[in-house]
Amino acid sequence: MRVLVICAHPDEETLGVGGTLLKHRSQRDELYWIIVTRAHQPKWSEKVIEEKDAEIERVAEAYGIKKYFPLKFPAALLDGVPFDEIIKKIDDVVAAVKPDVVYVVNGGDIHTDHHAVFRAVLSVLKPFRLKDLGVKRVLTFESLSSTEASPHVIAGAFSPTVFIDITGYIDKKIEIMEYYKTESQEDPLPRGPGAIRALARFRGATIGVDYAEAFMLLYTIG
Repeated sequence: MRVLVICAHPDEETLGVGGTLLKHRSQRDELYWIIVTRAHQPKWSEKVIEEKDAEIERVAEAYGIKKYFPLKFPAALLDGVPFDEIIKKIDDVVAAVKPDVVYVVNGGDIHTDHHAVFRAVLSVLKPFRLKDLGVKRVLTFESLSSTEASPHVIAGAFSPTVFIDITGYIDKKIEIMEYYKTESQEDPLPRGPGAIRALARFRGATIGVDYAEAFMLLYTIG
């Protein structure tokens, strides 16, 4: 099985789908990763940008990512990028990878980059195109400090419909998150290890396991 994760920013894949990726890897699935944005000057120094790039390489290795695709659009500025450019680059990767399963950042999050990525992915993965692209399942995931920070209005609320048991992978997920020195936080902040474990524990309790990750199912084919 080919699995594609599409993130606005690099650390979101660990926060939202890290345990599930480790589980896919244990089943010998092929993992691919699109990172839509990249840090840029002058908001970030060249030293920090280099650190972030190195973090991505280390994380990709830790997950056993077969290939990752840094699209390098400016972080926190996607609302100013021509939308068709974002769609085109994502479409090119999806057409090349032909994933069976796609995980994408939630469109109801507080971060405007997440909105743009989610809308672009929906434009690429129209239901009538899924069969030709090889895609059988599309799910959206939550990202701590962005998903729960969004106002819980009906149109934007994250209401999970799919839960994946990650009990055997939670410790490794938290360890990988610590590779993001420029993004991880100390407890009790949302991206601290305690919060990551607590959310996984809560999602696990929902389905009667120790730890889980939660998703909203967008499409399933076949």
